[in-house]
Amino acid sequence: MRDIDIRRINMDHTEDANIPNEPFSVWGQMIPALEHGQWTYTIEKYENTTEMCFPDFPYEVGQEGSIFLGAYDSEQCIGLAVLRRDMFRYLYLDDLKVNSAYRGQGVGGKLIAACMAEAKKQGMHGVYTIGQDNNLSACLFYLKQGFAIGGFDNRCYDGTSQEGKANIYFYREVE
Repeated sequence: MRDIDIRRINMDHTEDANIPNEPFSVWGQMIPALEHGQWTYTIEKYENTTEMCFPDFPYEVGQEGSIFLGAYDSEQCIGLAVLRRDMFRYLYLDDLKVNSAYRGQGVGGKLIAACMAEAKKQGMHGVYTIGQDNNLSACLFYLKQGFAIGGFDNRCYDGTSQEGKANIYFYREVE
């Protein structure tokens, strides 16, 4: 892997917070279940793989309560983690994305490590995030990074173009 540097995005590099989203494969669904107070899951693989791309959202660096961490290959921002302070003792990982040419090379893991360090520095209990149940690669990534399922919402997309999808909540505590 190339030497990737993780650093905070400041007001001098606001454009780095707006790297575009890129398509990802939709190849299955995570189906969580709460059994006797413990979360488990099964995986349903789809017969046909499709692609999906989230819309780009214009971020504002310097916004109160937001932290922008960039993954840099030299001076090019190739990954982004957006953290927000929430009313809980967890930082909310609002967005995590890595340029498709760098996926599978550990960049996402480096960004997660930086998020956890930030949570610890701020005296937070940990980090939480949300993954759509049909973004199976992302859900499995969070579990691989030490997150655990902590909740499920199958009503959040009712009445939208995403109807039928659900959100899975993932939590990781600082060490």
